[in-house]
Amino acid sequence: MKIAPSTIVAVATASFAITSSSAFIIPQQKTAINQNKAYTTTSRHVSSESSSISTSPLGALNGGKRRKQYTTTSLSATVLSEGKGGVTYNEKCDVLILGSGPAARAIASLLSAPGSDKLDVIMADSNFDKEWPPNYGVWEDEWQSIVDLYKSFGRTIGEECIDRRWGVTDCFFGGSFDIPVDNRFRLDRPYYRIEKNKLRDAVTHVDEEDGYRLIRANHVSRATSINLYSPSGTLTHDEDGSTILLQAKDGTETTVRSKLIVDCTGHETKLVLKDDRVKSDPPGFQIAYGALVEVDESDSPDLTKIGPYDKEAMTLFDYRTDHFPEDSAQLRNAEKAPTFMYAMPLKNNKIFFEETSLVARPAVSFQECKDRCFTRLEHLGIKVTSIEEEEFCYIPMGGPLPAKDQRIVGFGGAAAMVHPSTGYHLCRAMMGAGDVAKTIRSGLNDNAKGKKGVNLDKVAGDAYHAIWSPANIRQRDFAVFGGEFLMKQNVEGLRGFFDGFFRLPLEMWAGFLAGWPGLPNNKSHETWSARIGFGLLFVSKLPLQVAVDMFTSIVAYSVTNFPSLPRSVTPFLPDPEDYTHVEKPELMGDVAAKSEAMRMIAESKVTKDVPVAFLNEEEEEKAPVEA
Repeated sequence: MKIAPSTIVAVATASFAITSSSAFIIPQQKTAINQNKAYTTTSRHVSSESSSISTSPLGALNGGKRRKQYTTTSLSATVLSEGKGGVTYNEKCDVLILGSGPAARAIASLLSAPGSDKLDVIMADSNFDKEWPPNYGVWEDEWQSIVDLYKSFGRTIGEECIDRRWGVTDCFFGGSFDIPVDNRFRLDRPYYRIEKNKLRDAVTHVDEEDGYRLIRANHVSRATSINLYSPSGTLTHDEDGSTILLQAKDGTETTVRSKLIVDCTGHETKLVLKDDRVKSDPPGFQIAYGALVEVDESDSPDLTKIGPYDKEAMTLFDYRTDHFPEDSAQLRNAEKAPTFMYAMPLKNNKIFFEETSLVARPAVSFQECKDRCFTRLEHLGIKVTSIEEEEFCYIPMGGPLPAKDQRIVGFGGAAAMVHPSTGYHLCRAMMGAGDVAKTIRSGLNDNAKGKKGVNLDKVAGDAYHAIWSPANIRQRDFAVFGGEFLMKQNVEGLRGFFDGFFRLPLEMWAGFLAGWPGLPNNKSHETWSARIGFGLLFVSKLPLQVAVDMFTSIVAYSVTNFPSLPRSVTPFLPDPEDYTHVEKPELMGDVAAKSEAMRMIAESKVTKDVPVAFLNEEEEEKAPVEA
């Protein structure tokens, strides 16, 4: 259930933490809608890859607005330091963060937060100065839990990060199962629109005493297998850390030496490999076309609404299809590949509309979403006078988790943290950053506590465990099935599904939408017994047709994707494999036999030389070298 903007957190360019480079937004000057209703806009500049970004001096202008600038850690490739083993580098840190989107800045702000165990953090992204593209929508109680978490780290996320609050949330599921087309389903749960620029500022701590450093450059490596990368030498790991080559847009190179690297570059990361040992379906895709518009209200009979949409409510779902002619190809297509309208009334006659395909494989086209959006608005009598922004939302959902035993820690989209059946991500990533930051801070500071060194493979494994514990994987398995079921449904099935879903107790449906430890109501889904209880009650709320389809889907999926779904709702199957690092045995071979041989050699009057095979590492180093 998209749920749009929150979801859209996954929509950013490659350097934006929560997503791949395949989604973007186009801010524009207001443009009058022309007479032929083509809804055209001016100065369109679309790029599926991150476009060139100015790294001009402080005070540079961006789009006519003065934007805060940050200085960059030196990229000079001529000033090198030499570390252990002859490794040379320009910069050194405890943790290197790749990317600069919400997930990247969230984890960076918590790793570098005040405290005796704070870490030296560098963020690397050539697109650091680029504005975050998406609109972000979140539930009020979930956002408060994020504010509280960051406060516990000494980080403030203020009220200025909230752009708009709605006290209620509306849905429209009419047109099936005897539900009238105009029937409104109201949810008594407040919703926020996040002021993305203020949030960006709140988690940006460059040039601060308790903050992180910045390098405007990207990595050039691609993983070829676990902990091996191409081109050769651009990224290497050893027992004391990692050495990675970064390249700025002007071609300037720098080498960073870091104890740990956290990859926040999005779903289609080039460094974090997916686990191919565990059977999983490929991801589905949430696709949406959004537009921030002004509308003509001169003929409106009710200024408390824009069309059917109450200005004091956020509309989460409008799955109606009455805007298409009966028996038309457009209607048949919309019934087979459903989309819904998501609406955020802002101020006066300004509103954000988004036509969304919740999850599909293959994806619905952006053009289809755009055409349906304006067809719907015209049918509802909503006259768009100008378009301020367009948004193109692309979010992979589900798919495999990261492979185990990787030294690079994936986070955000790179770790498949997007909710696999709703697309929500922002609050999941920001909440997850707390556990990961605590784990990494503790792990890298073990040395300062007098412990024997730091096992970086263990720290990386523990960080992954903080994201995907066996319990959290079980919960995800349940949600992955949900995404697969939703992809099967036509528009009638989705209307029935959500009408039943929101008739559950709030803590149950809210817990499913959250789906992450630490977020409100998640306890309703954290255990197998809670999930089976949810499922049984949910089926009882569904129309018979949808309930039968769900039952048969459960049986089929349990067979074809065994053991993921049965494991998530029963106690009888083993836990998923743990991400924590397993130490390799230091002693190899038959220790008893070698010890016996050493004792007998010591007692022997004939044999005095001890074969190397019988020596431990310390004794082997002291053994004389034969000429």
